[in-house]
Amino acid sequence: MAEHDFVQEFTRIRANRTGLSLIDKDSSSECIMLDGDECRIQEVKPVQCRGFPNTWNFPGWEKECQAIEVPLRGEA
Repeated sequence: MAEHDFVQEFTRIRANRTGLSLIDKDSSSECIMLDGDECRIQEVKPVQCRGFPNTWNFPGWEKECQAIEVPLRGEA
């Protein structure tokens, strides 16, 4: 898929208007690229997804997501 087509079909402008984010699936908070519990684009995940959930440190993220925090390299 061409980059332009991907941007048009699967992204939106961030609320702070500083870039793009993937859209949600079917007016839910689920990622458009999530198929069951598998990422459809695992091999080419965008930056917003790579550190999930470790870099999603907004208050209450645990209530929004059932992901298990994974220690980053060098942490134990």
